[in-house]
Amino acid sequence: GGDDIIAGNVSKYTVLPAGYCGQPKKGHLIFDACFESGNLGRVDHITEFEYDLFIRPDTCNPRFRVWFNFTVENVKESQ
Repeated sequence: GGDDIIAGNVSKYTVLPAGYCGQPKKGHLIFDACFESGNLGRVDHITEFEYDLFIRPDTCNPRFRVWFNFTVENVKESQ
């Protein structure tokens, strides 16, 4: 459900397609929110161009998620 508790930030998390084995290739995105004010809690791979991102709530206001702060690396040109 949408109210799942997300305990910590994603830290240099490489998203690989289901069933993929081996080293990440260009286009296998790497998400990171392991820094002050980072708030990305989970990433689900849907397709090559679609991901579900789950943002952690603000520490002082757990009811709302009105901002996001994370990085994405390893993007290929057409992505």
